Amino acid sequence: MLIKSQTEYKIKSPPEDAISSVKFGPNTNQFLLVSSWDSSVRLYDVTTNNLRHKYSHEAPVLDCCFTDAVHSYSGGLDNILKTFDFNTTSESTVGTHSNAIRCVEYCSEVNGIITGSWDHHLKLWDPRTSLCNGSYNQGDKVYTMSVCGEKIVVGTAGRKILVWDIRNMAYTLQKRESSLKYQTRAIRCFPNKQGFVLSSIEGRVAVEYLDTNPEIQKKKYAFKCHRIKEDGLEKIYPVNAISFHPTHNTFATGGSDGYVNIWDGFNKKRLCQFHQYHTSVTSLSFSHNGSILAIACSYFLNEDNPPTPLPEDTIYIRTVTDQETKPKFSAS
Repeated sequence: MLIKSQTEYKIKSPPEDAISSVKFGPNTNQFLLVSSWDSSVRLYDVTTNNLRHKYSHEAPVLDCCFTDAVHSYSGGLDNILKTFDFNTTSESTVGTHSNAIRCVEYCSEVNGIITGSWDHHLKLWDPRTSLCNGSYNQGDKVYTMSVCGEKIVVGTAGRKILVWDIRNMAYTLQKRESSLKYQTRAIRCFPNKQGFVLSSIEGRVAVEYLDTNPEIQKKKYAFKCHRIKEDGLEKIYPVNAISFHPTHNTFATGGSDGYVNIWDGFNKKRLCQFHQYHTSVTSLSFSHNGSILAIACSYFLNEDNPPTPLPEDTIYIRTVTDQETKPKFSAS
């Protein structure tokens, strides 16, 4: 079902290079944090559509997160974890990895920042003291990770998935191999904390469950998406972004085909597909109550002959409805 958007608009003063991450703040449908390959992190007020704050790193920024309404953390190719206070507009360096910081997440359950790096390590940081509380080898480059209550699910190179309990990092709770055959691009955990969704570079998404009980594990499955048939040939695109609706347990995926799909993972159904965007969807974020979806569109240099000029880097703010995001229960 193709639904024409009721309201969708572009954010003014967008980043000047590829957008790596968009994240709404906690308890807000108003403030959006954006990291970019232009080495900056920006805070937007999406209600008034203006840029509120901007701070810089020495190199492209790969991820960012809020810890509360006024503090952000970010990291990237300069190997540095920075924090910024939007009230006082002051920034400070928290610490470093020995290679690029690919992921930055906040875990409210333990009040800790978690960074995942291409140096194969996860690090835990205390936002009150800005001290590193531990460094944990993941065995390979960290590509993506997602907090799931007091657990964290980590996707590394070599298609490995590791599950940790953040309260006790003495050992790994679970080590799995991705059920997808190709490189993991994104992982996001269900709001109900029962499992996670992962996507790969070859147009597939898998729904997995954390409970290792064989009966529960039987429910896991994978499906194809973000593929376009042209002249009898199927073009397959990376699935770059996943974001969960905070209350419905449904999720959005964004791909290099320029499409955003909304899925009901439990009932194995696609609820809707938005119109095609002008270039790859690189990041997605539902707002606190799920009424708004931020959609980042940037050209990723993954084709042999990139278009000239490159498509503009754009963030769309789209109002979404229950019709698009709520599971449709069939009377059975």
